[in-house]
Amino acid sequence: MKKTVRKVNLPLDKIRKYLEPGPIVLVSSRWKDRNNIMTMGWYTVMEFSPALIGCFITGENHSFEMIKKSGECVINIPTVDMIDKVIKIGNSTGTDFDKFEKFGLTAQKSQKVDAPQIRECYGNFECKVVDKHLLPKYSFFILEVLKARVKASPKYPRTVHYRGEGIFMVSGKHMAFPEKFKPQNL
Repeated sequence: MKKTVRKVNLPLDKIRKYLEPGPIVLVSSRWKDRNNIMTMGWYTVMEFSPALIGCFITGENHSFEMIKKSGECVINIPTVDMIDKVIKIGNSTGTDFDKFEKFGLTAQKSQKVDAPQIRECYGNFECKVVDKHLLPKYSFFILEVLKARVKASPKYPRTVHYRGEGIFMVSGKHMAFPEKFKPQNL
């Protein structure tokens, strides 16, 4: 006999707790000789080749205008040891101070864009904005990754994933099932 599973209604503003699987990232930008960093969790991989990422940045965020005007940014992947800085960056605005200096992070020169990388992060993806059509209505940028670098080890970093309401999940156990996939779906 099948066990009945009881489900409860979920307020629509809470769905993100179940749909945000990707790691929190730090987005660095540069405009008119000023750097900034923002914490971001709302993005999606849109294409593999060229590597496209779509991301939502509210128009009220200082980084929105910097990225819109410069046409570029760097998506940096922090690890769990950086969680305090990730939260502090997300709770502050770069209009009043340099977040690299304030939070003890190193702005490292990028190879393909003027926006700096964050040296302390596990990975750095240098991006240019390739489509702004969704900005006016949805604040949604389409980015193309021009250069991607990650640390040689560990192979699977301990990244943080935001669940909403101040709760994070840390990546953990990895399971591999490549033999169950069609080769073109790997």
